[in-house]
Amino acid sequence: MNQWRRVAAGLLLFGISFGYVEAAVVVYLRTIYDPIRRQIDPARPSGDLFPLITPEQIRTAAPGISRLLVVEVFREAATIVMLAAVALVIAGGLKFWLPAFAVAFGAWDLFFYVFLKILIDWPASVYTWDILFLIPVPWAAPVLAPSVVSLTIMAAGLAALRRPVCMRAAHWILVFGGCGLILFSFMQDFPNILAGGFPRPFDWPVFIAGELAGAAGFLHALRTSTLGKS
Repeated sequence: MNQWRRVAAGLLLFGISFGYVEAAVVVYLRTIYDPIRRQIDPARPSGDLFPLITPEQIRTAAPGISRLLVVEVFREAATIVMLAAVALVIAGGLKFWLPAFAVAFGAWDLFFYVFLKILIDWPASVYTWDILFLIPVPWAAPVLAPSVVSLTIMAAGLAALRRPVCMRAAHWILVFGGCGLILFSFMQDFPNILAGGFPRPFDWPVFIAGELAGAAGFLHALRTSTLGKS
């Protein structure tokens, strides 16, 4: 139990502090981005991300800034590598790497929004739309959706670190199937978003189905693993 507390505390502290770093980066990026946005579309309210400025518009309005898009994509990739590496070190090996990564990732993503709210009073509500990720295509959703995912995987990771969970094939099918549905709900509208359109209504039924499928698979595995040890 003492080891579990130490590992959990380390992962949560890293995730929370890294969430602040991520929020700070976004503050800097918006300082660069907002003047360009106002130049292209002066009527759009401050803080609105959509419609996105297209790469062509950025190249026309601020040619020297367009290369930052590539920098940002690689920064996002490096962020995932950092979270994975820290999880591997703290977990002490591959056996508990995935739950450790889930805890670090969930805390990072959740507190990213907490610190953005503190620093720049954004998002206005949990239904405010955000660009979640850029790899391999832009992911977009209301802030509530990634926050729910973060809480779910963080709770699952902490539970799996506390006691081993025996995941059978059916459990993995449910978990990965649920993840696929969630990712589909985030990415399905990317052609419209890339073209500079406003996001279409979020596909909450697909998202909820993914959440329920993944949670059901994990919880059943957790329950059967616990019963097997009793």
